[in-house]
Amino acid sequence: MLTAFARAFRTPDLRKKLLFTLGIIVVYRVGTHVPIPGVDYKNVQTCIDQASANQGLFGLVNMFSGGALLQITIFALGIMPYITASIILQLLTVVIPRLEALKKEGQAGTAKITQYTRYLTVALAVLQGTGLVATARSGALFSGCPVATDIVPDRSIFSTMTMVITMTAGTAVVMWLGELITDRGIGNGMSILMFISIAATFPSALWAIKQQGSLAGGWIEFGTVILVGLVMVGLVVFVEQAQRRIPVQYAKRMIGRRSYGGTSTYIPLKVNQAGVIPVIFASSLLYIPALIVQFSNSSAGWATWIEKNLADTAATPHIILYFFLIVFFAFFYVAISFNPEEVADNMKKYGGFIPGIRAGRPTAEYLSYVLNRITWPGSLYLGLIALVPTMALAGFGANQNFPFGGTSILIIVGVGLETVKQIESQLQQRNYEGFLR
Repeated sequence: MLTAFARAFRTPDLRKKLLFTLGIIVVYRVGTHVPIPGVDYKNVQTCIDQASANQGLFGLVNMFSGGALLQITIFALGIMPYITASIILQLLTVVIPRLEALKKEGQAGTAKITQYTRYLTVALAVLQGTGLVATARSGALFSGCPVATDIVPDRSIFSTMTMVITMTAGTAVVMWLGELITDRGIGNGMSILMFISIAATFPSALWAIKQQGSLAGGWIEFGTVILVGLVMVGLVVFVEQAQRRIPVQYAKRMIGRRSYGGTSTYIPLKVNQAGVIPVIFASSLLYIPALIVQFSNSSAGWATWIEKNLADTAATPHIILYFFLIVFFAFFYVAISFNPEEVADNMKKYGGFIPGIRAGRPTAEYLSYVLNRITWPGSLYLGLIALVPTMALAGFGANQNFPFGGTSILIIVGVGLETVKQIESQLQQRNYEGFLR
């Protein structure tokens, strides 16, 4: 593998792409430490030092921003608005005929949907930026910190608008940096930035576990967490690579004097067809009741019940509901992202068929049957992986942003595998051996 890395850097055009990607990553990480105007940075650091590591409502967004959210920097929103916009557009493509027609138009339609995604990203950045500023001004961003209400000293409309515009512009810059990586670098730009944001929080999270440990100065806990992380990475790689291959045979067709078809291929159906989307959906949905309670400041019975059972990540109702929501959204997302009838029609149109299955409706029913069968283990696997932070909370006294758990490990492994495959394919084009021999 080290030899493959050396060969990658010895290849001029590939080295240029890798160095360009590294340069964009450096710019992105610098931006996550530049505070926005109107924020008392000293008070922010005081609250970060005193605050509990468990930032329930903002932990997910803070993880995607690489820790920039709680520091209220120009890249505080990170790529979360873009992720949300992409998911919304993907869901709307199923229900809005115009978007579905654009998707079928090929590259031109995809470019139009990408443009809509950019507009929606900016709109969501304005909303999320306004919510973050309002939360910081009210002191709810760092509950329990004595100087939480002094984070934003100037509460004028001009100062508020400046902060929101700065964070929105930061989100637009992040989106632009991601597209630059996609066009001129290696891998998918947004995925790379997401990977860097999550990986940047690993050293501090691991060191915090070491400092909180009591066995041999915390090194026993530290080593155990590293070992658990390696096992989880191996498990995630195994499941992410697992797929059911449906054989497809294309009949020969004579067009003029040329013969077409007669080849064999397969349809790869991944065990985890939905990726990390169900975990994000379930986390976001469970945060809504706690968010309502936090902003309502209510002490009624329903608010107390939500704080005790839903806001507390270690509570049994939260764990059960979280698990079942992940399973539900796994099936839901697979149902809207993979259309067996459309695949069966395309196969029939080009003379393809599954051996032993009649073309048309029987093929669609067979694909749907296989997809449901493999989605069950995939959804259960997602639910169990997502509950690792809760088990870490009980076993190691870690927080819900346990470095080797849930969303973080799925994204880290998924993006890492995809990027390595892209580098490997470019090496193989030059008759070099890849990373995976």
